[in-house]
Amino acid sequence: MPSVKDNFNAVMKQVRDAAVSCGRNPDEITLIAVSKKKQIPVIMEGINAGAAHLGENYLQEAVKKIDAIGNTKICWHFIGHLQTKKARSAVKYFEYIHTVDRIKLAKEINKHAAKINKVQKILLQINIGNEETKSGAALQDIHELADQVMQLDNLSLEGLMCIPPYNPDPELTRPYFRQLAQIREELAEKFKTAEIMKHLSMGMSNDFKIAIEEGATMIRVGTSIFGKRE
Repeated sequence: MPSVKDNFNAVMKQVRDAAVSCGRNPDEITLIAVSKKKQIPVIMEGINAGAAHLGENYLQEAVKKIDAIGNTKICWHFIGHLQTKKARSAVKYFEYIHTVDRIKLAKEINKHAAKINKVQKILLQINIGNEETKSGAALQDIHELADQVMQLDNLSLEGLMCIPPYNPDPELTRPYFRQLAQIREELAEKFKTAEIMKHLSMGMSNDFKIAIEEGATMIRVGTSIFGKRE
């Protein structure tokens, strides 16, 4: 079986190839190695292979890992559903929170960030496929949510995130990625500032190449790097 290092290098090559093939600079794309449900020795294999960005879905599990591994050389991304009552820990431990989908959560993150003089980087998660089983703000609410978030001094609105409906044919996820990119453009034009809305967090193991073609700046890849979840 290929090692984590082999897998990481293979994914990085696919990222570079996908970017170049559509005329993009590969350096514009951040590979987030999703380490949920993985033990620390396996994660360290990824770090030693070159992974500098790690994504976690479950806060309690992530805190233990970050305490053990540290965050001086690693940029940690929270990419799972976040309960409002756990906002304090998320702010303490993560550089990016990708899954802000309601103003109550945004205000709680802002409150805890202010207490430690931090400007928390966040992305707004959109339920791009309008799926009952997934988190994310409704499409019709995203402009209002962005307006409200922009009023909060200790939040930096970095962009948008989505998890499209799964399809074994990755080509069928393209319209969802394209739609997210269009919404990002609308919001960037609305706020007219270069400091926000830089990122599109979209694309996972089965469809990240399509996401890159549609403008992804962050892709979240777990299985293709660390293998199937335990």
